[in-house]
Amino acid sequence: MAMLAAMRADASSLTGKHPAHVFRPLSETLNRWTAHGIDTALFYAGAETARRRYAGCGLTKMLPLDRVLIGCESSRVGAFGGFHHSDQGYRHLQMMAVITMYGPMERRNPERPALALLDLLRAYAHDCLHYGSRRRYVEVAGIPVRTQYGINYRRATGQSYSAADQHGSRHTRNLGIVMEGACDKEARSITRQTAERFGLTEPSDILGTLTFRDVTGTLTEEDTRRVVDVPESEEQTLYAAALSGYEEGVNRRYAHFLSEFAPGEESECHTRLLAAIINGDAPELGAWLDERHGPGTFTGLFRTPGYFEPGLAV
Repeated sequence: MAMLAAMRADASSLTGKHPAHVFRPLSETLNRWTAHGIDTALFYAGAETARRRYAGCGLTKMLPLDRVLIGCESSRVGAFGGFHHSDQGYRHLQMMAVITMYGPMERRNPERPALALLDLLRAYAHDCLHYGSRRRYVEVAGIPVRTQYGINYRRATGQSYSAADQHGSRHTRNLGIVMEGACDKEARSITRQTAERFGLTEPSDILGTLTFRDVTGTLTEEDTRRVVDVPESEEQTLYAAALSGYEEGVNRRYAHFLSEFAPGEESECHTRLLAAIINGDAPELGAWLDERHGPGTFTGLFRTPGYFEPGLAV
């Protein structure tokens, strides 16, 4: 606990991976944007929607705004941020999220405030679910090792409960992908509701359109196959590729999983998955699946044969 407390008091291990960016707490960032005339009501309204929705799934506390660091004012020429910026997101050991401002980052305020706020809402709503997921740690040789995250498990010796999906697979049998997809589906649903509430429509440029559809969960299969080349910005080209890769590797696989194992009941299965991720009750979710597919469905779907094999000590 002392080691975890020390990690959670120092964010340098996270921000140090992005030395070109300036990071500030989300609360301070929103106040700065408001002071420069940007209406941030969209974010707060969406966050309140998320709070109410998550409370119904058992999440009693949202990720504190001061535990979310927003990167901008980058010294790297051409830096481009957003949900798909590399090496960011929620980090469980530090209990902190690192997020970059959507759009060109060589500035303090977003180039497109509404789109940046939607992207920020999606990231925050997503990371709140990671923050609220059930976790269990054990100490191994003086190091905290996470053995449970939501409905996913890892032995103290390192074996993961479920194996990685094959590259290019349409379906998933990996609990990490299922939980990531569940968190993002919920976050994008909240973002979509908020965009509709504030009367926001998608931009006309290709990357802006893809980003709007991404944060609101309305990407089409044609969108994910679209090759976006921004000649004047390599980072924007890479960002579009990362967006498509995440959609194919996470969200499409999760949607296929729901239709595969809960046809006609996708919404109920998704809600049960969220509740299980938050309370860590895999047996209850397993019982629901067993009623539809027979005994041992959860274990049969996800547990790799090597989970109980002897492994090297961590």
